[in-house]
Amino acid sequence: MAGSPYIVTQGIVLRETQTKESDKILTLLTPERGKLSVIARGVRRKSCRYAACAQALVWSEWTLYHRGDWYYVNEGATLELFSGLREDLEAMALGFYFAELTEAVTAEEVPAPELTRHLLNGLYAISTLHKPLDLVKPAFELRLLCLAGYEPLADTCAYCGREEPEDPMLDVVQGVLHCRRCAQAGAAGRLSMPLCADSLAALRHIVYGDPKRLYSFRLGGAALERLRAAAEAFTAAQLERGFRTLDFYKGLRPVQMPSK
Repeated sequence: MAGSPYIVTQGIVLRETQTKESDKILTLLTPERGKLSVIARGVRRKSCRYAACAQALVWSEWTLYHRGDWYYVNEGATLELFSGLREDLEAMALGFYFAELTEAVTAEEVPAPELTRHLLNGLYAISTLHKPLDLVKPAFELRLLCLAGYEPLADTCAYCGREEPEDPMLDVVQGVLHCRRCAQAGAAGRLSMPLCADSLAALRHIVYGDPKRLYSFRLGGAALERLRAAAEAFTAAQLERGFRTLDFYKGLRPVQMPSK
């Protein structure tokens, strides 16, 4: 098309919106160009050859062209459907939350190779490796926030400097670790979430460990619940917003009865 050079890139669909009779507006996340708004004309017709690509949470190779303020799809070829997500409603719901969360921390047309890789690895962990959802979720949230520039300081107590804080807590507003007793005097109005030795070790593994081994740790029971609650509260406090996909995911989870 004259004056509109083609762009070939790989990207995953974060969000799809139906428009007109047979079109979709796609939000793509690409390593080289970051987040892109793309119009896929005629993609809802049965005859469209790249219809499978234009679904949320599908990783594809795209041929695009740019006109005005929009990118348009010329061709698409699927690379990974993450079919395991589509066989499990809870896994699919968590995948949608990962996509919405990733969209919230990415910018239009700013390269995002690490964020793209992190999203793909998270989806692979729940779709193919079938890692426990309750373990993958806090690890994904915390590591994503680190990549987006919101890394918590979890090496020592922010007040007394102890490497192993006594009754450790994470201040989710300030993003610092502290002993329960150390922060009592000056923490009025702040929100801190309780941890324990095991959940703190997992937090440090997520924040400071090898990203290739992000989901390799084991945690269960009360320790995993503390990590889950801290990660969710930290995400909400740092981004100052809620997520409808998170509400949907939590609505699918079994009700946790308080332990006696």
